[in-house]
Amino acid sequence: MRIGDLAEKTGVSRRLLRYYEEQGLLRPVRQANGYREYASSDVAAVRHIRALLAAGLPTAVIVQILHCVHDDGERLIPSPCPGMVDHLRREDARITEAVAQLQASQKALGTLLAAARRGADTSS
Repeated sequence: MRIGDLAEKTGVSRRLLRYYEEQGLLRPVRQANGYREYASSDVAAVRHIRALLAAGLPTAVIVQILHCVHDDGERLIPSPCPGMVDHLRREDARITEAVAQLQASQKALGTLLAAARRGADTSS
């Protein structure tokens, strides 16, 4: 199938599909005329990529673990692959740290906002 067909079947733009190829997530065959030819299995691969991205994984990690997942039609199911758990643990720690940093930023912003509101109330 061509890139337009894959885009239509997955709801993912052609541009994003080309990005996935650049990142090594998809490997379409190139025809003699330069057109990309995707396999029917690429539809599921795009679903898996989207689910892993939604879980917060960067493409550099996804490329290493994409072959370790499949789905049952509704949910992503990981297969036991060497290193997969380590990758997921590292990403979980990274996301936990990012959430903590965002919460600290939110608290600091709330403090500034409260002070700004008090200042606006006293100047009126």
